[in-house]
Amino acid sequence: MFETKQEAIQRALLVAVDTGEYDVEESLDELAELAYSAGAEVVARITQRRESFDPATCIGAGRLEEMAEFIKADGANLIIFDHELTASQLRNIEKACDCDVIDRTTLILDIFAQRATTSEGRLQVELAQQRYRLPRLAGLGTSLSRLGGGIGTRGPGETKLESDRRHIRSRITSLERQLETLAKRRELVHTRRKKDGAVTVAIVGYTNVGKSTLLNRLTDAGVLSEDKLFATLDPTARALELPDGRTVVLVDTVGLVRRLPHHLVEAFKSTLEEAAQADLLLNVCDISSPEAEAHLQVTAQLLKDLKADHIPVLTVLNKCDKLAYEPLDLGRNSVLISARTGYGIDNLLQSICRLLPPTQQRLTLLLPYAQGGLENHIVETGGKIFSREYTEDGILLDALVSSKELHRVADYVQRNP
Repeated sequence: MFETKQEAIQRALLVAVDTGEYDVEESLDELAELAYSAGAEVVARITQRRESFDPATCIGAGRLEEMAEFIKADGANLIIFDHELTASQLRNIEKACDCDVIDRTTLILDIFAQRATTSEGRLQVELAQQRYRLPRLAGLGTSLSRLGGGIGTRGPGETKLESDRRHIRSRITSLERQLETLAKRRELVHTRRKKDGAVTVAIVGYTNVGKSTLLNRLTDAGVLSEDKLFATLDPTARALELPDGRTVVLVDTVGLVRRLPHHLVEAFKSTLEEAAQADLLLNVCDISSPEAEAHLQVTAQLLKDLKADHIPVLTVLNKCDKLAYEPLDLGRNSVLISARTGYGIDNLLQSICRLLPPTQQRLTLLLPYAQGGLENHIVETGGKIFSREYTEDGILLDALVSSKELHRVADYVQRNP
């Protein structure tokens, strides 16, 4: 009889030092969701109010002793700090508590390592991990020598993490070159899209607000949609036909969290640049969450950092099926929807049509038979023929015509449908 060896669920203790910079309880709520997404069970939380972090252990000596006693009594085997830890802090805490210790950034990177499915996504994850580990090599013991098998050790963690700085720097350089090649390839795709007159709509927003569910609702994309943070990491593009006849490219992007470390943003900049290249952004938020306003602001700030704050934004208030009542005043550039039930989707599509630049126009044309070649030209320049009828006077077309080609058909326009 064969036994299947399963990875034991790690029991995690969450720890935060409250210096007054942000709401620690809200941040710990998010850290608990991140831990769940990574596969851990949160068993307790410990917080301490301090003016600053202890340089040796981040948290005070008394709290550290409490943590060690709790770990011993409860059987928890993982401590997750809500702050970035230095190599010496990690080593000292591990020594005092005799269990694995990771920080918020390592946890997010671990989730990224689990979720990345494309070659570029995996390269980006490893680059972020190697950049994070490089300054932490000095004096770091068990934290970097552990092999894969638990949170914080996936991805390149399964290879020799005790490699020296020169080896890691060499690997970082190699990863950067590979990503640069992929970035050039993506730029060619963007250039080709623009040349072909393709219009791009990017779905952005906080993690776990229903972006992938919305993509699936609009395009039948079949993208993984889970109630976990960072369920989707790699961008997905699908064609979407709008009510006015235009077809646009709809792109789902990686979700965001508050206090996303700068080097993580840098590592995933190429993925996030899908948003910076878009003609319209759908900023999706969970309207049922008490943090909805804060989540919208986090997204707006990142778009500003990416220099994408000039792009028109449609605020999409998702999960309205969880509300007891509808908000009274949504604003002109906001729509209320439920991606799960389909409520408000028609209104969303009409709003997308309204906010996108008028690159095409739907017209009824009567082409003389001598000008029949214009029909092919309309299609070749990104237009579309919805119907045709052969009459005594010529070819009657219901057509979508590129704005750049309107002058060619101006003499044959009959009426707007």
